[in-house]
Amino acid sequence: MSQPWQGRCDLRFLTNSRTNQDSTAINTLHQGKCKAPLKMMKAFSNKDGRCELPILHSAGGLVGGDQLSINIHGGINTSALVSTVAAQKVYGSVGRSLLFPEGKWSKQKCSFHLEKNSDLEWIPQELIMYKGGLYEQNMIVSLSSTSSFLCVDIVRLGRTAAGETLENGSWRSSLEIKRQLANKLHLEFIDRLELSGDSLSSIHGMNNQPVFGSLIWIMPEFISKESLPDFLKKCREERSGLHGSMACSQLKNGISARYIGSSTKDARFWFYRIWKQSRILRKLSPPGYLRIWPMQEVPV
Repeated sequence: MSQPWQGRCDLRFLTNSRTNQDSTAINTLHQGKCKAPLKMMKAFSNKDGRCELPILHSAGGLVGGDQLSINIHGGINTSALVSTVAAQKVYGSVGRSLLFPEGKWSKQKCSFHLEKNSDLEWIPQELIMYKGGLYEQNMIVSLSSTSSFLCVDIVRLGRTAAGETLENGSWRSSLEIKRQLANKLHLEFIDRLELSGDSLSSIHGMNNQPVFGSLIWIMPEFISKESLPDFLKKCREERSGLHGSMACSQLKNGISARYIGSSTKDARFWFYRIWKQSRILRKLSPPGYLRIWPMQEVPV
């Protein structure tokens, strides 16, 4: 049997100022290295100077025992969007034995550290769980008081077009966001979920729907907290014309949005609309048409 993958991607974003005739623009550049099967693709820069960088998982999917590690450091005054080239696949678990009767887990660990005025958007394509797949993701985020972090997570539980469900598989996720304030780390948000067993069919869980999505945005301190209720109202209004169960809640310094339904497309579209509203609140240009994969209904 071949050895499991131990992939790793280390990224660091930094700024580079270029002077035009009318103004000085700040461009975000990147440095990094990857270990197979992860690979950095060509980066792009938008008109705000934001670095848009896609990551490729060249192995085509994860099996039991595979482990990926993604570490991103956002330097002072940087702005970056990190995405993935294709949907990630988690195949049915391998390695079942007396020690591992369910099989071995595929795992991904993500670490994000953002310095002063750093703005990071982590928007990978969706994860597709095959029947019997076992997947666990752990994300740890460390922010400064003036940094912004937005992340999207969409998972399809089974290849439903083929009549497949997750069955005895499992999807686990842990997200912990902390912020550095007055020389101490304060907990901003913590979220631990597991979708398996009865939670797949329970009305208090997935209610037999195959798609789960989550968007979290923790805003920088320069955005007034008084603007959050109006922002939340706009996010809820953006559900128009989409199918599924969609809920949006206010956090102390941001928002949490959830999607449960049958359509990854509708999940993407709603999250894009929220993403766009957050860009407006940050006084940034709206997100353009992603070169790697579209999140919005109409290309711009």
